Amino acid sequence: MSGEQAAQDSGTGDGEALGVWDVVVIGAGPAGASAAHAAALTGRSVLLLEKAELPRYKTCGGGIIGPSRDSLPPGFELPLRDRVHAVTFSLNGRLTRTKRSRQMLFGLINRPEFDAGLVDAAREAGATVRTGATVVRVEQHGPGVPDRRTVAVVVSTGGPDGKREETVYARAVVGADGSASRIGAHVGVKLDQVDLGLESEIPVPASVAEDWAGRVLIDWGPLPGSYGWVFPKGDSLTVGVISARGDGSATKRYLDDFVARLGLAGFEPSVSSGHLTRCRSDDSPLSRGRVLVCGDAAGLLEPWTREGISYALRSGRLAGEWAVRIAEAHDAVDARRQALNYAFAVKAGLGVEMGVGRRMLALFEKRPGVLHAVLTTFPPAWRAFAGITRGKSSLAELVRTHPIARRALEAADRP
Repeated sequence: MSGEQAAQDSGTGDGEALGVWDVVVIGAGPAGASAAHAAALTGRSVLLLEKAELPRYKTCGGGIIGPSRDSLPPGFELPLRDRVHAVTFSLNGRLTRTKRSRQMLFGLINRPEFDAGLVDAAREAGATVRTGATVVRVEQHGPGVPDRRTVAVVVSTGGPDGKREETVYARAVVGADGSASRIGAHVGVKLDQVDLGLESEIPVPASVAEDWAGRVLIDWGPLPGSYGWVFPKGDSLTVGVISARGDGSATKRYLDDFVARLGLAGFEPSVSSGHLTRCRSDDSPLSRGRVLVCGDAAGLLEPWTREGISYALRSGRLAGEWAVRIAEAHDAVDARRQALNYAFAVKAGLGVEMGVGRRMLALFEKRPGVLHAVLTTFPPAWRAFAGITRGKSSLAELVRTHPIARRALEAADRP
């Protein structure tokens, strides 16, 4: 049965006459594609909406750490551009030291290829994919909504005569439409940290690419909580910096200085872009009625490193699974119960990790030099870093099981 046919056959009453999807997912990044894949695996009708045409560029370092790898659809082949076995650390260009590992630490991908592959996996699982469809708003009440079990999703598309609006209907909606999410605004997502990331894709000659192969650079930056990175992607380098929003000119100076210091200023970037990352506050909602949010739309990412791919994949899968349960709910009370279960699942896992990440960021802002020294000269710290990148451990587990790490964070918590 096709997705369109399944949508026509689902639901009851007025919703059935209109053609109601069990789950509509908004946004085809890693979070949305994972949600659509998880929901479609249950055999329910799933529509995945994306405003851009795929593949499309996204500002992202493209690091695939262990938790990301472990959250991919079964059989998914990572389009790796490089495998990282070494990390060079520097403190604003000083005290440079390289640490190496026999085992791969993490992989590097280009987001256009990676995201398109995840969408293909969702399609193969049974989801219907529509691109060029911008969601304007969702409505859960009012004359445009046929019944209490239905959400109206208003979509703007480009027809031959320009933009036109249409409405699709769903029993449950997953918002995965990025950090500037309209669905997040509908849900009422609250944020307590916003950062500005600037990035350039720099094509380099083979001699330069060879020098970076298998090795990344992490530079602890001059601004509180800032850092820069170089990620090799074959014949190009992804070079970027991130810091707290508020002084964009200082962040831009950091990037310019960073690129010049690396000897890369003479190479013309193929892409230069910027992006805001947003972290949710502890009390931020993750749902409203029959609408869930995940990934960047929910403000789910690691506050210290601002790593978001693993959070997107994991929260997306959970959102897809719980959206199916919401779609099956026959009244508002049961739908609310399932939405609360989703929120509990997110907070019990990703929420705990985010809490530790916030404390790590506070420590890093106060003592970046100490953190750099520990990572580069204290072997257990390097082994812990390597274990986290491989997915053998997590920041939360490290703090729970290692007294030294726990005491360091407790010291950072004190004024």
